[in-house]
Amino acid sequence: MKLSRFASLFLLASAALLSVPASSAEVQILNASYDVSREFYKQYNPLFVAHWKQQSGDDLTVNQSHGGSSKQSRAVADGLEADVVTMNQSIDIDKIAAKGLIHADWDKRFAYHSAPFTSTSVILVRKGNPKGIKDWRDLAKPGVAVIIANPKTSGNGRYAYLAAWGSVIKSGGTPEQARALVSKIFANVPILETGGRGATTTFVQRDIGDVLVTFENEVGLIKNEYGADKFDLVYPKISVAADLPVSVVDTVVDKRGTRKVAEAYLQHLYSPQAQEIGAQLGLRPRDAKVAKKYAKTLPRLKLFTVAEVFGSLTQAQAEHFNDGGVFDQFYNKK
Repeated sequence: MKLSRFASLFLLASAALLSVPASSAEVQILNASYDVSREFYKQYNPLFVAHWKQQSGDDLTVNQSHGGSSKQSRAVADGLEADVVTMNQSIDIDKIAAKGLIHADWDKRFAYHSAPFTSTSVILVRKGNPKGIKDWRDLAKPGVAVIIANPKTSGNGRYAYLAAWGSVIKSGGTPEQARALVSKIFANVPILETGGRGATTTFVQRDIGDVLVTFENEVGLIKNEYGADKFDLVYPKISVAADLPVSVVDTVVDKRGTRKVAEAYLQHLYSPQAQEIGAQLGLRPRDAKVAKKYAKTLPRLKLFTVAEVFGSLTQAQAEHFNDGGVFDQFYNKK
């Protein structure tokens, strides 16, 4: 049976339409993150954008917002419409969850309690270590100017505080001795910056202080940018393990229809490629092969968990960092 001329033209037109690929969607997500994570996401975001394009065909833009971890948490809780949060302490995500914006089981969605990387608190000194700093106790000595971020507003500063306190307990000391050490250290802090990056700027660019206490991954960035010949890294005998947790913001992704891409964005942080980027920048990877590859630059350390000494970050927050807590009791008297 022969087709009419009209029918033939119709079939040809239909075939032509089917052969034209559907135009890709343009998608945007916002990642609210702590301030010391900037360099990692500068490299990770293009990696994921290319991965997502290959997987979905969509053009993706990842926008970033950075600041002190607790400050970022408050911003999201107060209405900043971030699709994902990538923080340096679990309590900052818990605070958002308490507002009903994130499901309470957020830490069970991804491996390792939704923390694709870990870090720890270390000590950076000026080249040659002129003050002879070897451990946390040395930061309490008279004449040592210590730069630490505010533990009430920064996860970086909070872990530094917990590391110094916990080092006393894990060495057999008492809470009273731990409090005495930490209060002396903070008595040596001339400027209390709100975030880790501000503390770095004060120490490196403004040339204030003898010592910077910060996350391990910040040290590599400082040396790369300002010269390895200007600073020395001191690993304290005992420090704290700092998990770096992530979560989608459920109310935002459901409102914006971005759940699938947001979850994929966080899941891809566990990929070997992303773990490699993190390790290169001083983040401790979960991937065993990547960790083994970077064993020289990320050596095994004697670390304790927050739970071992403080019960949990939530308990530490309530006792030490809430208004009127231990930190306020000694620091306000300065």
